[in-house]
Amino acid sequence: MMKSRGGWARTAAFAALMLFVPVISLAAQPINLQVDPTQSSVKYTLGDVLHTVHGTFKVNHGALQLDPAVGKLSGEIVVDAKSGESGSNMRDRKMHKEVLESQQYPEISFRPDRIDGAVANQGKSSVKVHGIFRIHGVDREITVPAEVDLSPDRWTATVHFTVPYEKWGMKNPSTLFLRVNDSVEIDLTAAGNVTK
Repeated sequence: MMKSRGGWARTAAFAALMLFVPVISLAAQPINLQVDPTQSSVKYTLGDVLHTVHGTFKVNHGALQLDPAVGKLSGEIVVDAKSGESGSNMRDRKMHKEVLESQQYPEISFRPDRIDGAVANQGKSSVKVHGIFRIHGVDREITVPAEVDLSPDRWTATVHFTVPYEKWGMKNPSTLFLRVNDSVEIDLTAAGNVTK
């Protein structure tokens, strides 16, 4: 009798394991992350002597492919450089004409190539994303921390990093009466649909 109970227990455990195999296989498969520009945004913060400037850019389009089994993340997120605004027409004209030169360089993009850390099959994960950030016509290699929230059909990622624009060859917009920092803080929120 004990032997048959042991056999039943092994059979039940094997059956339960077989039920989880498709889930494990599904989690290890590459995942397509479509970017929805209406749910994605870029916010920037630039400090000066008197106050802090806040502004936004619009996400143009994007799509990413995540292969959690090998930690590979590919694709691209593209931001419309000409959409940048801070609420001051004079300041924005200076930013576009003298700093970003957005007529000549109308897009800012990020092309990831790998992810350091594990992305949970569902729920929130803290990882680091490595890739190429292109601004002002120049590619820069960066690694940024990211908070990822994944569900079966939706995803969201938030990224914070600093762009030392003056060090990267862009003009500092400071004037005789206004001194601003030589770097700008960027907060990117990307969101969209998950497809497999």
